[in-house]
Amino acid sequence: MIFAALPGFFVVSGVYASNLEDLTGAEQASALLSGKKPLLAQFKDPQVRLAPTNYILKEILGKLQNELKPSVMVETLCIYEKPPGAEKPKMSAAEEAGLFNEVLALSTLAGIQYFSASRGVMRTFYESSSVIDGPVSKKPIPDPVYSRPPAELTIYARQKDLTFGDNTYQYNFYYSPGSLIFIQQNLSSLTAGIIPAVGKNKLRSVVAVLDAEDYLLVYAVSMAKAASLPGMNDRVGNSFSNRVEAIVHWFSDQAGKAFNKIHS
Repeated sequence: MIFAALPGFFVVSGVYASNLEDLTGAEQASALLSGKKPLLAQFKDPQVRLAPTNYILKEILGKLQNELKPSVMVETLCIYEKPPGAEKPKMSAAEEAGLFNEVLALSTLAGIQYFSASRGVMRTFYESSSVIDGPVSKKPIPDPVYSRPPAELTIYARQKDLTFGDNTYQYNFYYSPGSLIFIQQNLSSLTAGIIPAVGKNKLRSVVAVLDAEDYLLVYAVSMAKAASLPGMNDRVGNSFSNRVEAIVHWFSDQAGKAFNKIHS
Protein backbone atom coordinates (compact mmCIF):
# COMPACT_ATOMS: atom_id res chain seq x y z
CA MET A 1 0.00 0.00 0.00
CA ILE A 2 1.25 3.42 -0.90
CA PHE A 3 0.47 4.89 2.52
CA ALA A 4 2.15 2.15 4.53
CA ALA A 5 4.87 4.62 5.47
CA LEU A 6 2.45 7.47 6.15
CA PRO A 7 0.93 6.98 9.61
CA GLY A 8 -1.90 9.36 10.39
CA PHE A 9 -2.61 10.06 6.72
CA PHE A 10 -6.31 10.54 7.06
CA VAL A 11 -5.98 12.81 10.05
CA VAL A 12 -3.45 15.09 8.38
CA SER A 13 -5.15 15.23 4.98
CA GLY A 14 -8.47 16.15 6.49
CA VAL A 15 -7.14 19.65 7.22
CA TYR A 16 -8.57 22.04 4.64
CA ALA A 17 -6.53 24.70 2.93
CA SER A 18 -8.50 27.93 3.17
CA ASN A 19 -8.21 29.11 -0.43
CA LEU A 20 -6.47 28.69 -3.77
CA GLU A 21 -3.52 30.79 -2.71
CA ASP A 22 -2.77 28.39 0.14
CA LEU A 23 -2.61 25.54 -2.36
CA THR A 24 -0.92 27.13 -5.38
CA GLY A 25 0.60 30.45 -4.36
CA ALA A 26 -0.70 33.89 -5.30
CA GLU A 27 0.68 33.99 -8.85
CA GLN A 28 -0.66 30.59 -9.87
CA ALA A 29 -4.01 31.24 -8.19
CA SER A 30 -4.39 34.49 -10.13
CA ALA A 31 -3.56 32.73 -13.39
CA LEU A 32 -6.09 29.96 -12.71
CA LEU A 33 -8.80 32.47 -11.83
CA SER A 34 -8.15 34.29 -15.10
CA GLY A 35 -8.86 31.09 -17.02
CA LYS A 36 -5.33 29.81 -17.63
CA LYS A 37 -4.64 26.07 -17.40
CA PRO A 38 -0.92 25.38 -17.14
CA LEU A 39 0.32 22.25 -18.92
CA LEU A 40 3.90 21.12 -18.50
CA ALA A 41 5.52 18.21 -20.37
CA GLN A 42 9.05 17.12 -19.45
CA PHE A 43 11.21 14.58 -21.24
CA LYS A 44 14.59 14.89 -19.53
CA ASP A 45 15.03 14.32 -15.79
CA PRO A 46 11.37 15.22 -15.13
CA GLN A 47 10.46 16.72 -11.78
CA VAL A 48 7.11 17.60 -10.24
CA ARG A 49 6.60 21.34 -10.68
CA LEU A 50 2.88 22.16 -10.71
CA ALA A 51 1.64 20.15 -7.73
CA PRO A 52 -0.37 22.06 -5.11
CA THR A 53 0.95 22.51 -1.61
CA ASN A 54 -0.45 19.42 0.04
CA TYR A 55 1.60 17.21 2.31
CA ILE A 56 0.00 13.93 1.35
CA LEU A 57 0.08 14.61 -2.37
CA LYS A 58 3.75 15.52 -2.06
CA GLU A 59 4.46 12.21 -0.31
CA ILE A 60 2.58 10.25 -2.97
CA LEU A 61 4.34 11.93 -5.88
CA GLY A 62 7.75 11.60 -4.29
CA LYS A 63 7.22 7.90 -3.60
CA LEU A 64 5.96 7.20 -7.12
CA GLN A 65 8.74 9.15 -8.78
CA ASN A 66 11.40 7.36 -6.75
CA GLU A 67 9.94 3.97 -7.61
CA LEU A 68 9.29 4.66 -11.29
CA LYS A 69 12.18 6.94 -12.25
CA PRO A 70 10.11 8.25 -15.16
CA SER A 71 11.49 9.42 -18.47
CA VAL A 72 8.28 11.33 -19.29
CA MET A 73 6.06 13.49 -17.09
CA VAL A 74 3.04 15.60 -18.00
CA GLU A 75 1.29 17.83 -15.44
CA THR A 76 -1.69 20.12 -15.51
CA LEU A 77 -3.60 22.21 -13.02
CA CYS A 78 -7.11 23.67 -13.24
CA ILE A 79 -10.07 24.78 -11.18
CA TYR A 80 -13.72 23.76 -11.22
CA GLU A 81 -16.07 26.45 -9.93
CA LYS A 82 -18.71 25.09 -7.61
CA PRO A 83 -22.21 25.76 -8.96
CA PRO A 84 -24.81 27.99 -7.26
CA GLY A 85 -26.32 26.22 -4.29
CA ALA A 86 -23.20 24.20 -3.51
CA GLU A 87 -21.92 24.16 0.04
CA LYS A 88 -19.10 26.62 0.74
CA PRO A 89 -16.41 26.93 1.95
CA LYS A 90 -16.45 23.15 2.41
CA MET A 91 -18.38 20.51 0.51
CA SER A 92 -21.09 18.71 2.44
CA ALA A 93 -20.81 15.00 3.17
CA ALA A 94 -23.49 14.36 0.53
CA GLU A 95 -21.58 16.35 -2.09
CA GLU A 96 -18.35 14.52 -1.33
CA ALA A 97 -20.06 11.13 -1.56
CA GLY A 98 -21.69 12.14 -4.84
CA LEU A 99 -18.41 13.35 -6.28
CA PHE A 100 -16.63 10.19 -5.14
CA ASN A 101 -19.19 7.97 -6.85
CA GLU A 102 -19.07 9.93 -10.09
CA VAL A 103 -15.29 9.59 -10.20
CA LEU A 104 -15.63 5.86 -9.51
CA ALA A 105 -17.87 5.56 -12.58
CA LEU A 106 -15.06 4.43 -14.87
CA SER A 107 -17.56 3.22 -17.46
CA THR A 108 -18.20 6.88 -18.28
CA LEU A 109 -14.66 7.15 -19.66
CA ALA A 110 -15.79 5.17 -22.71
CA GLY A 111 -16.07 7.45 -25.71
CA ILE A 112 -14.34 10.54 -24.28
CA GLN A 113 -12.41 12.53 -26.87
CA TYR A 114 -8.95 14.07 -27.00
CA PHE A 115 -7.09 16.06 -29.61
CA SER A 116 -4.60 13.90 -31.48
CA ALA A 117 -1.62 16.08 -32.29
CA SER A 118 -0.24 13.56 -34.78
CA ARG A 119 -3.53 13.38 -36.70
CA GLY A 120 -4.67 16.95 -36.13
CA VAL A 121 -8.23 15.85 -35.24
CA MET A 122 -10.34 14.90 -32.24
CA ARG A 123 -10.07 11.19 -31.51
CA THR A 124 -11.66 8.72 -29.11
CA PHE A 125 -9.52 8.09 -26.05
CA TYR A 126 -11.10 4.93 -24.63
CA GLU A 127 -13.28 2.90 -26.95
CA SER A 128 -14.49 0.90 -23.96
CA SER A 129 -14.00 1.12 -20.20
CA SER A 130 -15.41 -1.07 -17.46
CA VAL A 131 -14.72 -1.98 -13.87
CA ILE A 132 -13.76 -5.66 -13.56
CA ASP A 133 -13.75 -8.15 -10.71
CA GLY A 134 -9.99 -8.61 -10.86
CA PRO A 135 -6.95 -8.58 -13.13
CA VAL A 136 -7.13 -12.35 -13.83
CA SER A 137 -10.74 -13.18 -14.70
CA LYS A 138 -11.49 -9.61 -15.90
CA LYS A 139 -15.24 -10.07 -15.57
CA PRO A 140 -17.08 -6.75 -16.05
CA ILE A 141 -19.01 -5.54 -13.01
CA PRO A 142 -21.08 -2.39 -12.39
CA ASP A 143 -19.40 0.83 -11.32
CA PRO A 144 -19.25 0.76 -7.50
CA VAL A 145 -21.43 3.11 -5.46
CA TYR A 146 -20.93 4.08 -1.82
CA SER A 147 -23.17 5.94 0.61
CA ARG A 148 -20.00 7.11 2.35
CA PRO A 149 -16.61 7.18 0.64
CA PRO A 150 -14.18 4.64 2.11
CA ALA A 151 -10.82 5.97 3.20
CA GLU A 152 -9.05 3.61 0.79
CA LEU A 153 -10.32 1.61 -2.16
CA THR A 154 -8.72 -0.48 -4.90
CA ILE A 155 -10.60 -1.40 -8.05
CA TYR A 156 -9.57 -2.82 -11.40
CA ALA A 157 -10.57 -1.77 -14.88
CA ARG A 158 -10.28 -3.00 -18.44
CA GLN A 159 -9.95 -0.16 -20.90
CA LYS A 160 -9.49 -0.32 -24.65
CA ASP A 161 -7.35 2.58 -25.74
CA LEU A 162 -7.35 3.27 -29.49
CA THR A 163 -3.67 4.25 -29.31
CA PHE A 164 -2.22 1.87 -26.71
CA GLY A 165 -4.52 -1.15 -27.01
CA ASP A 166 -6.69 -3.22 -24.67
CA ASN A 167 -5.22 -3.01 -21.18
CA THR A 168 -5.84 -3.77 -17.53
CA TYR A 169 -5.36 -1.11 -14.86
CA GLN A 170 -5.38 -0.86 -11.10
CA TYR A 171 -6.99 2.22 -9.55
CA ASN A 172 -6.26 3.20 -5.96
CA PHE A 173 -8.53 5.79 -4.37
CA TYR A 174 -7.74 7.72 -1.20
CA TYR A 175 -10.35 9.92 0.41
CA SER A 176 -10.54 12.20 3.40
CA PRO A 177 -12.76 15.26 3.96
CA GLY A 178 -11.64 17.92 1.51
CA SER A 179 -9.45 15.70 -0.66
CA LEU A 180 -9.74 12.87 -3.14
CA ILE A 181 -6.67 11.35 -4.75
CA PHE A 182 -6.65 8.47 -7.19
CA ILE A 183 -3.83 6.67 -8.94
CA GLN A 184 -3.97 4.63 -12.14
CA GLN A 185 -1.31 1.96 -12.72
CA ASN A 186 -1.01 -0.17 -15.85
CA LEU A 187 -1.02 -3.92 -15.18
CA SER A 188 -0.31 -4.73 -18.82
CA SER A 189 2.16 -3.32 -21.32
CA LEU A 190 1.04 -0.43 -23.50
CA THR A 191 1.85 -0.82 -27.17
CA ALA A 192 1.48 1.49 -30.15
CA GLY A 193 0.50 -1.06 -32.78
CA ILE A 194 3.21 -3.68 -32.44
CA ILE A 195 5.71 -1.24 -30.96
CA PRO A 196 6.23 -1.39 -27.18
CA ALA A 197 5.62 2.03 -25.66
CA VAL A 198 5.33 1.63 -21.86
CA GLY A 199 6.08 -1.60 -20.02
CA LYS A 200 3.90 -3.29 -17.40
CA ASN A 201 3.69 -1.24 -14.17
CA LYS A 202 5.68 1.60 -15.77
CA LEU A 203 2.85 4.15 -15.84
CA ARG A 204 1.31 6.12 -12.99
CA SER A 205 -1.39 8.70 -13.49
CA VAL A 206 -2.46 10.69 -10.45
CA VAL A 207 -5.46 12.99 -10.08
CA ALA A 208 -5.89 15.04 -6.91
CA VAL A 209 -9.09 16.96 -6.17
CA LEU A 210 -8.81 19.46 -3.32
CA ASP A 211 -11.62 21.55 -1.84
CA ALA A 212 -10.77 25.25 -2.07
CA GLU A 213 -13.78 27.28 -0.93
CA ASP A 214 -15.59 28.41 -4.10
CA TYR A 215 -13.63 25.96 -6.26
CA LEU A 216 -12.29 22.48 -6.56
CA LEU A 217 -8.62 22.50 -7.45
CA VAL A 218 -7.70 19.65 -9.79
CA TYR A 219 -4.12 18.52 -10.32
CA ALA A 220 -3.31 15.74 -12.77
CA VAL A 221 0.01 14.15 -13.66
CA SER A 222 1.02 11.20 -15.81
CA MET A 223 4.51 9.81 -15.40
CA ALA A 224 5.95 6.89 -17.32
CA LYS A 225 9.12 5.00 -18.02
CA ALA A 226 8.85 4.86 -21.78
CA ALA A 227 10.48 2.16 -23.89
CA SER A 228 14.08 2.91 -24.87
CA LEU A 229 13.36 3.45 -28.54
CA PRO A 230 14.27 6.49 -30.65
CA GLY A 231 11.59 9.16 -30.32
CA MET A 232 9.42 7.14 -27.91
CA ASN A 233 9.68 9.63 -25.04
CA ASP A 234 8.40 12.41 -27.30
CA ARG A 235 5.65 10.21 -28.73
CA VAL A 236 4.41 9.11 -25.32
CA GLY A 237 4.74 12.62 -23.87
CA ASN A 238 2.85 14.29 -26.69
CA SER A 239 0.07 11.73 -26.41
CA PHE A 240 -0.14 12.11 -22.62
CA SER A 241 -0.35 15.91 -22.86
CA ASN A 242 -3.65 15.81 -24.73
CA ARG A 243 -4.94 12.84 -22.73
CA VAL A 244 -4.35 14.56 -19.40
CA GLU A 245 -6.49 17.44 -20.62
CA ALA A 246 -9.19 14.97 -21.68
CA ILE A 247 -9.25 13.42 -18.20
CA VAL A 248 -9.56 16.85 -16.57
CA HIS A 249 -12.48 17.65 -18.88
CA TRP A 250 -14.08 14.31 -17.96
CA PHE A 251 -13.71 15.13 -14.28
CA SER A 252 -15.47 18.47 -14.79
CA ASP A 253 -18.39 16.66 -16.41
CA GLN A 254 -18.53 14.16 -13.54
CA ALA A 255 -18.36 16.92 -10.93
CA GLY A 256 -21.24 18.68 -12.67
CA LYS A 257 -23.31 15.48 -12.50
CA ALA A 258 -22.56 15.10 -8.78
CA PHE A 259 -23.64 18.62 -7.88
CA ASN A 260 -26.69 18.56 -10.16
CA LYS A 261 -28.02 15.36 -8.59
CA ILE A 262 -27.97 17.01 -5.18
CA HIS A 263 -29.00 20.59 -5.98
CA SER A 264 -31.26 20.32 -9.02
